[in-house]
Amino acid sequence: MTGVSRRTLLAGSLAGAAVAGGVTSPAYAGRVDESVAEWIRRNAAPLGDLRQSIGGAQLVGLGEAVHSTAEITRLKHRVLRYLVERMGFRAIAFEEDWSLCTQVNEYVRTGRGDLKALIGQMSQAWRSQELADVLEYVRTYNARHRDKVYFAGVEYYATRQLAYDAIDEYVARHAPDRLAELRRSLKPIRPNTTDMGAYVRWYWKEVADKAPYISKARAVYELVRDLPDQEIVHHARQIVSFYEAFSLPENEIPAYRDARAAENVRWVRRHTGDKVVYWAASAHTANAPGLRVTAPPYPDTVFPSAGSYLKRWYGERYRILGFTFESGTTLGPMGPIDMPPASPDWFEYQLRAGGTDVFSLDLRRPAHGVVRDWLEATAKTRGYPEVGAASWMTGGSISEWYDVLVHCRRVTAVRAY
Repeated sequence: MTGVSRRTLLAGSLAGAAVAGGVTSPAYAGRVDESVAEWIRRNAAPLGDLRQSIGGAQLVGLGEAVHSTAEITRLKHRVLRYLVERMGFRAIAFEEDWSLCTQVNEYVRTGRGDLKALIGQMSQAWRSQELADVLEYVRTYNARHRDKVYFAGVEYYATRQLAYDAIDEYVARHAPDRLAELRRSLKPIRPNTTDMGAYVRWYWKEVADKAPYISKARAVYELVRDLPDQEIVHHARQIVSFYEAFSLPENEIPAYRDARAAENVRWVRRHTGDKVVYWAASAHTANAPGLRVTAPPYPDTVFPSAGSYLKRWYGERYRILGFTFESGTTLGPMGPIDMPPASPDWFEYQLRAGGTDVFSLDLRRPAHGVVRDWLEATAKTRGYPEVGAASWMTGGSISEWYDVLVHCRRVTAVRAY
C-alpha cells in the first residue's frame, strides 16, 4: 500500500522487527558472555524436525526481524511447508490487506487470477520472487489435495472496492429487503478510486468530519452482522476498522492496528476450524505487550503487539518462532539497504556464538544462572532499516517474545517481482 506515512506503519510489519521495552541489561552489552555462548552452542540445532518445538499449538507465529530478505523468506517458506505437510496446518493468516487477500485465496485455491498482478498490489515488503514462490507452493499443494490451505489477510488498511461490492451483491441476492437501507450507508463511503493510498490520504488528511463515515460503516456492519456468510460479515468489519483507524491521531494507529490484526487472526482460526500459521513481522507475532519503537526524529511509539493478544487468548496453543539475523541487506523503496552487524547491545549479538550459518534455538530449553538472566533481561534489537542504527526496538525479554529462534548469520535482499 502507498500513501501512508512511514511513522504510522513503523511499528507494524512494514517496519518489521522482533521486540519488546526498557533498557538493555548492561551485563551483556558489548561482549559475548561465555556462559551464554556455551548454552547457545549446546542447544543450537539444524532447522529440521520442529514437531517437539511446535507441540500441540493451534497457532504458530512466523515472525521476521525485517521484511524483504531472501534467506529469511526462504526459511519461513521451509517451516510453512513443514507445518502444512507434517503437522496439518491448513490456514495462513498473512500480514496484508483482507480484501486483497480474498483474491489471493481464490488464486491459491482455484488457480484463477494473475499472481503477478496480485503481488503487485501488495505492500512493497511482499513484492518479491521469494514470496511468489510461497504462494505458488500453496497453489500447487491445493491443486493436489482435497484438504486445501486457506489464505487470509489480517489487515484493514487498504480495504478495497471489492469488499463493498461483495456486500452489496450478497444482500441483493440473499436479503433484498435490506438492500435499500444498506445502500444508503454503503454507497456514500465506497472508495471512488482504486488507488487506496490516495484514498487514505484524502480521508485521513482532508476530511475534517469523519464521524459520518464511521457512522455509516457501523450501520453497514449492523445490517449484515447476522447474515450466514461470515466472509461477507468480515468484509464489513474491515470497512469499520478502516474508517475508525484513520480517524485516530497518528500515534494511536499502531495500537489499533495490532489489536485488529489479533482479532482477525482469531477470526481465521474460528472461521476455518483449522490450525493457523500467522506470517508477519516479529513486531506483530512476538508476545510484546509493551513494544517500543524508536525512530528519530519521530517520537517513540509504544503499543501491545498482536502476538501479545494471541498469547493471552491461546497460551501454550500459540507458539512463536522468531527469524533473526546478524547482518546483511534488505530491499527498501529506493533499493538495497545495508544492515551492519548486530550492535553489541542488541540481543542478536550473543547469537554469533551459534557458529553455523543457520540454526534454531528453542528458548524453553533448561537454563539457569547467567543464562536465565540473559533470557529474561530486557532486550534491544534492530529497528527500521531505512532509519539505520538510530532506530531500534525494545520492550521485554527474548524469552517473552519467542519460543524458538531461527537465526541466520547473513541475509541478502529479495529479488523484486
